Amino acid sequence: MSSPHKILFVCMGNICRSPTAEAVLRGRAERAGVAHRLQIDSAGTHDYHIGEAPDARSIRHGAQRAYDLSPLRARQVTAADFEAFDYVLAMDHENLARLQRLRPPHAGADLRLFMAFAPQAGSAIVPDPYYGGADGFELVLDYCEAAADGLLRELGLLR
Repeated sequence: MSSPHKILFVCMGNICRSPTAEAVLRGRAERAGVAHRLQIDSAGTHDYHIGEAPDARSIRHGAQRAYDLSPLRARQVTAADFEAFDYVLAMDHENLARLQRLRPPHAGADLRLFMAFAPQAGSAIVPDPYYGGADGFELVLDYCEAAADGLLRELGLLR
């Protein structure tokens, strides 16, 4: 059996978008019977929330779709992550730019926007729901589901 695909999702504080993406990919991989083929984590470009649980709204909205974010804890991305992971997937252009500056010169990780896996969704980014209402958290879930399925297809794990 081949080694698992290692995927890191990154947003700003690691309490809304990236933990949602982590839980969504894990849930969809479990339902497809391929979770054993993945190693999934999330991190933030900033150190605002290290050690904290995801935003309660992310946990609540995720749970309504059977995604469990409650055990996740925020951490900050490190330069070592670019060697430890095959994919480092940013939620927006600002975080992608920060990751590009942090990335060591010869790092092996594929660095890109998560939404590159869901061009049909019509958005290049997963927008930050933090200062908005419930609809923003639902949109994050919609986008993460679309991009997670696209990623699983690209990895050859979903038809």
